[in-house]
Amino acid sequence: MNQVDLFLASGFEEIELITVADILRRADMSTRLISINSQLAVTGAHQITIQADVTMDAADHNAHILVLPGGGPGTQAMLGSTALHTRLQQHLSEGKPIAAICAAPMVLAKANLLKGINAICYPGCEAALLEAGANIVMENVVVDGLITTSRGPGTAAAFAFELVRQIKGEALSQKLSKEMLFS
Repeated sequence: MNQVDLFLASGFEEIELITVADILRRADMSTRLISINSQLAVTGAHQITIQADVTMDAADHNAHILVLPGGGPGTQAMLGSTALHTRLQQHLSEGKPIAAICAAPMVLAKANLLKGINAICYPGCEAALLEAGANIVMENVVVDGLITTSRGPGTAAAFAFELVRQIKGEALSQKLSKEMLFS
């Protein structure tokens, strides 16, 4: 199963959502955009509105991996969503991977998922990760067990190629990276 659920909250970072969704879909992965709001139209931090596929309340729990894009206001909304925190905790307890980029690793911290985990986030957000027991690793993309984190908008493609590598293998990740002139 290659189902990926990407969560949107008002104020999400557009490049992190679109880049990741695009690359995952190029890898022929079923990628579903899930609004944590009650409406499907969600406006990002730079006033770009994206139509989600389904709301979180209506979504099934069949995904292989859950992915959180960052963005200051979007992350704040996700930090306030106990339903999202519960979903993340349940997903990880089932042995399924989770990924977060930019400020969104703070959501993993708030959900108590980073104790003893190597992680990275957007500069200035480290305190929340450290308080949750994470070890900050200064790399663009950090993988520790079932958790993948990344730094921000400029690392979105590397983050997405890493997710492709994890789910579909190194060969496809490298092939797409070359085709898209990333490497």
